[in-house]
Amino acid sequence: MNHLGLLYQEILQEGVQQGLQQGRQAEASALILRQLNRRFGGLAPVLETRIRGLSMEQLEGLAEALLDFGTVADLQHWLGQEQD
Repeated sequence: MNHLGLLYQEILQEGVQQGLQQGRQAEASALILRQLNRRFGGLAPVLETRIRGLSMEQLEGLAEALLDFGTVADLQHWLGQEQD
């Protein structure tokens, strides 16, 4: 394969990896949102947007932390700490 073919394959592989990562991140945020909505009976759209914008590492942390949340204020506090 020539240089352009290899470059194309490399770019294509990178795109596939990015797509997979974005898919995992979207699935994780959707699951966490379902759990939080069930626990609190619904979330404000602004909170949902903030959660969808979290990194995979932050989503993993939230998945653990939400087990200790008693109120939406606990979630807001956690989100505030993540942005600091």
